[in-house]
Amino acid sequence: MLTCSRWLNKYPAHSYQYTFAPNPHWSSLYAPGPEIQKYLQGVAEKFGATRFIKTQHQVVRCVWNAETKKWLVRVQKTDSGDVFEEEVDVVLAARGQLNDVSWPEVPGLDKYRGKLLHSAEWDEGYEFRNKRVGVIGNGSSSIQIVPRLQPLEGIKLSVFMRSPTWISGAFGDAAMISLGLDPNDTSFTPEQREAMANDAKGYLRMRKAIEDSGNRIHDSSIPDTELQQKLISEFTQSMHEKLSKKPELRSAIIPTFAPGCRRLTPGKGYLESLCQDHVDVVTDSIAEITETGIKLVNGREVEVDALVCATGFRTSAPPNFEVVGKGGLTLAQRWTPHPESYMSIMVDGFPNYLMMFGPNSAVGFGSLTTILESECDYCVKVLRKLQKEDYATIEPKQERVRDFQQYVGAYFEKTVYLDKCKSWYRSEGGRGNWIIGLWPGSTLHALDTWMSPRWEDFNYESVDHTGNALRWMGNGWSVTQTAGDLSWYLNPDEVDWPAEGKPEESARFKARPWSH
Repeated sequence: MLTCSRWLNKYPAHSYQYTFAPNPHWSSLYAPGPEIQKYLQGVAEKFGATRFIKTQHQVVRCVWNAETKKWLVRVQKTDSGDVFEEEVDVVLAARGQLNDVSWPEVPGLDKYRGKLLHSAEWDEGYEFRNKRVGVIGNGSSSIQIVPRLQPLEGIKLSVFMRSPTWISGAFGDAAMISLGLDPNDTSFTPEQREAMANDAKGYLRMRKAIEDSGNRIHDSSIPDTELQQKLISEFTQSMHEKLSKKPELRSAIIPTFAPGCRRLTPGKGYLESLCQDHVDVVTDSIAEITETGIKLVNGREVEVDALVCATGFRTSAPPNFEVVGKGGLTLAQRWTPHPESYMSIMVDGFPNYLMMFGPNSAVGFGSLTTILESECDYCVKVLRKLQKEDYATIEPKQERVRDFQQYVGAYFEKTVYLDKCKSWYRSEGGRGNWIIGLWPGSTLHALDTWMSPRWEDFNYESVDHTGNALRWMGNGWSVTQTAGDLSWYLNPDEVDWPAEGKPEESARFKARPWSH
């Protein structure tokens, strides 16, 4: 069984596409959420995945049965309220990290009588024009929302922020330049889209420019590197210039912590919006939410007609459904004081429980879509091993989970991610000293790591009761002999063609690791 989250995120993105389903028809380099959703739905239909998907089915509980060696999953139909249970061999929790909405921990939020919104649960029908609007937050969501609201007719914006943040340049400039286009205009005309569709090599160059730019800056996550110092200098200068109309904001918005400690966001128009006369930047702490607005610790009250909480997600929390593993241990208990895993994908004590985008899965720089593809490939290899070798269960060894956690801790001690900032990368709601959100390495490092599972790191239980672990070999016959191609190994697509001459000097093996 695969459990997935609802479609909550509406983030602009320039590389939200699968490697196996390139789309040259994006309307913009930073495609809007609805367009990305339409693309994903199209991919699901094209590759036959929709036949397995059940919408309006909410998982409420998963319980491991040690006798049957299966998971009992309780599901509620959200349209009717009906509840049913289903027994499955494997649970793959593809619920993501950014879907459990985090509301601000401020007294009185439930008393507010105006329009209350969260950045992840947006009301597309609400009219913001001629309204007094408060926005709580200074992170990625606020950086995207404020420039959209600020130009609206008659709006009065109050932006409440308690933490500074770095604003970077656009991530996709190199891609636009590779196409000979102006990076300041990220929309694509119908003619440009048609040209990309008809020029496969040119479109590949664009895609590689996007990916290369993200993978190239990994060393900026290490303190005092040349690239880290360069980013500090460039971002500081850029932010100083964009805040020139309100120089008093510089000390409140420009951080003293290193770039990358918090999620780095390209904030086109954000700083310019904050400098507009009808936008009030409030850095005083919030004391409480009242019926009509926000009361600050200094006694000032700010009345608003609508309150937007751009406060992100609870990334350090376990799934919003109960997961009960071996011996009655819940995942919430196992993840106290913070989430742990084996390679971000499995947890000891929870056999046959796999995760997509589990703890330590995200990356500070690079493509998250590629990360998810690689995790999925790893999960498929686990499923193949279970099926082919007739195992009832697979579970990471406790000592290997411990080893991975030790590696995680040692790695992040040497990075900017534990600098003095609050970030969803960290435990304890962003305030802890343990990194739970990011992979301990680069995107390319993660791909290399997941490419070849270390099967010796797992414990197994066989389906065979005789104790013969090779019983899966069957009766000496192959199903191919009665239901397949008797000489499939001669088909060109099946042949693993060796490199000619000196393989170590070939372009193929210089492009990626050959040892896997």
